Amino acid sequence: MRFLRAAALVLVVVLLTVTAALAQDVTLSVAVSLKDAVEALGRQFTTTRPGVTLRYNFGASGDLQKQIEAGAPIDLFLSAATRQMDELEKQKLIVVASRKVFARNVLVVVKPTDSKVDIEKASDLLAPRVTRVVIGQPKTVPAGQYAEESLRAMGLWDRLQPKLVFSENVRQALDYVARGEVDAGFVYTTDAATRAQGVKEAFRPPEDTYRPVIYPGAVVATSKQPALAQAFLDLLGSVPGRAVLAKYGFQPPAAGAH
Repeated sequence: MRFLRAAALVLVVVLLTVTAALAQDVTLSVAVSLKDAVEALGRQFTTTRPGVTLRYNFGASGDLQKQIEAGAPIDLFLSAATRQMDELEKQKLIVVASRKVFARNVLVVVKPTDSKVDIEKASDLLAPRVTRVVIGQPKTVPAGQYAEESLRAMGLWDRLQPKLVFSENVRQALDYVARGEVDAGFVYTTDAATRAQGVKEAFRPPEDTYRPVIYPGAVVATSKQPALAQAFLDLLGSVPGRAVLAKYGFQPPAAGAH
């Protein structure tokens, strides 16, 4: 009996040790426009990896960049623009060999579903009937950066200044429109699709007025789980991963995009 009890104790210790070894947390800092798609992919990822827990940190890419620069314990960074990734690469804060573009997006201007304001093109935003237009804060929000580029290219940026409202991220901009707090807002087509009951498309800025909206990802240099972070990044670029991204409206990256 003593032998059996001792064997059982050893077995319990071994099981606890194995369980502890298998329990692995992976923290993903993710541009908020990717939230729904990444969470869906995360469920797929953990289903085949017992003991792995994904922890999400959603926000504006610029804010996420600053957190990584400040030493936040992040394993994988998924950005909505190349600028933030470029700056982290210059500081050697990402694993350069892991960096890859996995999706594209498109800007759209939306208005509240029940809006009676006629907005069909960018110049309509100058009309007196349009009083407030929301965009992401260009310093930290890629969607805001793209919106500023587009408005400048069309000669509207300076003229629209009195009407502009700045949001902390693209989803907040979407919420402002859905609640009717503004007349129009610049978001991504994928964001508009998530709030089909609250907003409707007004128009799409010409794609030649702003840089291509591409999403790069990279393993963070200080990651404690680099293999798992790389595995999730690989999933984004796989056939199943791209199918999920497409379901949420994301386009595949152009050949050779980095």
